[in-house]
Amino acid sequence: MQAIVDAAESGSLEIDVAVCVSNKPDAGVLNRARAHNVPTIVIDPKSYDDEDRYTEDLLAALDGHEVNFVVLAGYLRRIPAAVVARFRHRILNIHPALLPAFGGTGLYGQRVHEAVVAHGVQWTGATVHIVDEQYDTGPIVLQRPVRVDPDDTAESLAARVLNVEHEIYPEAIRLFAEGRVQVEGRRVRIMI
Repeated sequence: MQAIVDAAESGSLEIDVAVCVSNKPDAGVLNRARAHNVPTIVIDPKSYDDEDRYTEDLLAALDGHEVNFVVLAGYLRRIPAAVVARFRHRILNIHPALLPAFGGTGLYGQRVHEAVVAHGVQWTGATVHIVDEQYDTGPIVLQRPVRVDPDDTAESLAARVLNVEHEIYPEAIRLFAEGRVQVEGRRVRIMI
């Protein structure tokens, strides 16, 4: 989120960050958003007995801030199908591996890097993808590889992958903001 706000404030990304929605009241991202005068909202799905009511409140919050594009950053919950449907091809997520490898339920954050190191792969990276109804299965917008060194730990690898994430996420958002992304089924075409 910080890389996105920084890019918007510097003018290298021409977007308005309308609101920061978190499912955790103690998430550090809320303080970062407030420091940049971005409105914040906490909507914790665990506090709802009914997922439909949670979905309604989430959509109402997005509508109330006139959101037309959603960017996930550390939001570790599946997005309700009704939200995905309303924002079809307008929700992005970033994953710290080269999807479809090392993605899916339970593979997020440090767990991804631990799995990459444990499997002994030579390359990992970061993937920006469009969110669909499942975890990490939507069409891929951008990927950038990162070499896995023989002496890498999950921590050392995570730091290098994070640097790449901070580069490609604003880049992907910029492509959408400029109307240069075309989605055809599972394929994403970047228009020149």
